[in-house]
Amino acid sequence: MIGSRAKYITEADALDHVAGYCVVNDISERDFQTQRAGQWTKGKSHDTFGPIGPYLVTRDEVPDPQALRLTLDLNGVRMQDGSTATMVYGVAHVIAYLSQFMTLEPGDIISTGTPPGVGMGMTPQRFLSEGDEMVLEVEGLGQQRLKATQA
Repeated sequence: MIGSRAKYITEADALDHVAGYCVVNDISERDFQTQRAGQWTKGKSHDTFGPIGPYLVTRDEVPDPQALRLTLDLNGVRMQDGSTATMVYGVAHVIAYLSQFMTLEPGDIISTGTPPGVGMGMTPQRFLSEGDEMVLEVEGLGQQRLKATQA
């Protein structure tokens, strides 16, 4: 979460604008994204999508945002197991880059993505069904437990 206003900042200064870090479940409604043409935004914007928490961990409690383990279990089976160390673009880069196009304000949240293992990328593809339980965790930031419901 952004803690202080950021506009046209450098990567070296980017983490100084962070208030803290939290877990965000980057849920996607793939049918909206693939069958209804246009931007992917509509598949990320459904009611209840993108739950945040359970905590906001302050910046000083996370010495290196590029050294956090990320996991997601679906119905008790590990589907994703990764690390922020393998992100294509690091947290500081993402913040600095976004600040070139928009002013980041205190309270803004930037979701940085997910490790490999999303159902759309599997063969065969695997999508959530009503009643499926997701347990996701970011090391040091907390754990979310969610059940998929009918939209």
